[in-house]
Amino acid sequence: MSHSIPSIGFISLGCPKALVDSEQIITRLRAEGYAIQPDYKSSDVVVINTCAFIDDAVEESMQAISEALNENGKVIVTGCLGAKQGVVEKAFPDLLAVTGPHAADEVMTAIHRHLPPDTDPKLSLIPPGGIKLTPRHYAYLKISEGCNHRCTFCIIPSLRGDLVSRPVAAVMDEAEGLISAGVRELLVVSQDTSAYGLDTRYRNDFWHGKPLKTRFLELSSALGELGAWVRLHYVYPYPHVDEVIPLMADGTILPYLDVPLQHANYDILKAMKRPANAENVLRRIEKWRDICPDITLRSTFIVGFPGETEQQFEELLGFLETARLDRVGAFAYSPVDGATANELPNPVDEEIKQDRLQRFMQLQEEISEQKLAERVGNIEEIIIDGRDEEGIIGRSKGDAPEIDGMVFIEGNDDLKAGDIVRAKITGHNAHDLWAEIEK
Repeated sequence: MSHSIPSIGFISLGCPKALVDSEQIITRLRAEGYAIQPDYKSSDVVVINTCAFIDDAVEESMQAISEALNENGKVIVTGCLGAKQGVVEKAFPDLLAVTGPHAADEVMTAIHRHLPPDTDPKLSLIPPGGIKLTPRHYAYLKISEGCNHRCTFCIIPSLRGDLVSRPVAAVMDEAEGLISAGVRELLVVSQDTSAYGLDTRYRNDFWHGKPLKTRFLELSSALGELGAWVRLHYVYPYPHVDEVIPLMADGTILPYLDVPLQHANYDILKAMKRPANAENVLRRIEKWRDICPDITLRSTFIVGFPGETEQQFEELLGFLETARLDRVGAFAYSPVDGATANELPNPVDEEIKQDRLQRFMQLQEEISEQKLAERVGNIEEIIIDGRDEEGIIGRSKGDAPEIDGMVFIEGNDDLKAGDIVRAKITGHNAHDLWAEIEK
């Protein structure tokens, strides 16, 4: 007699924080014996973890829900789009359940209701470190949920709530478990990484019998002692961020800082409710580079924010030329439903927004190519991600997966994903590097 295993199809959309939520749900599903299937036909129920950060993300999520209902019919929706009261339910009244983000318990309850778990204990096996949706050699480590800021372009606090930091011992236990399972690179993420511990008043905790404060600096230092690459993302530019730069200089953590600056003009930053002193930011960048000359700085910006004039945009371009950031992402302002910035006067015409975005990214491409050219001849550590028909593909310490550049390594060395090698940089374009293994 054949044994039918209850099966779940899972679609994860959105940012790395949402990906961690998906990993936590899938780990619990596998622990209870559910099979995770890659297609609608093999799935008894489909779970979709949605995104709602910008309109394109909402549209992608809505399309995914529609497709899953058409192809399978039994669908549970979770994630940020589910937190927008009534939007999903009104569009798709036949869903089995709808929850907001970071709601593993609610998702599991809905799954149990519509597809009870198998009780065969032989099926309830999960690998060390839980189920991961990333390659085996790197993993996202989420240290907190929510955000206390009220940036006018953002609706994350209304979807995920205020800052809630995870206990520092729990974060360290997870990190240690991931490294024991073969992870070589930890990507630290949250909505506001550098605010870690603020909500706990930086409570003292204990890990492995030693005191450890629930704070950004102490956590960064402790993670760096575990022996893996540690990369910091979504770091709001508080003054105390300066304290982690020496950890990068001495090799405790990677010399990489992802700081979303959003703009450079005082009035635009004030309208965004962001720190509004570009000159101070430039001084801090200079100081960071003095302390850690190899630091890679990544940032994101918004062009075409309501009220942005051509002069204010030119000021942003001037900031970009002066700051010479290594990695930059940008997008044209999108009036996300629920964002208070939508109420600001003088919205920028869509054609102008797209023109400014193109000009901004063209300038950054020129800066990026110049900065990568300066690295030709350097010998750098490269983490291997895999290979294609032309050779080995890896990343430098200055490249996060998915969002930054790659390093293409010549030769057919017997290397596998997660290996870290020394290689000489031999070439470049505007985004990527070429290298050869140092013998």
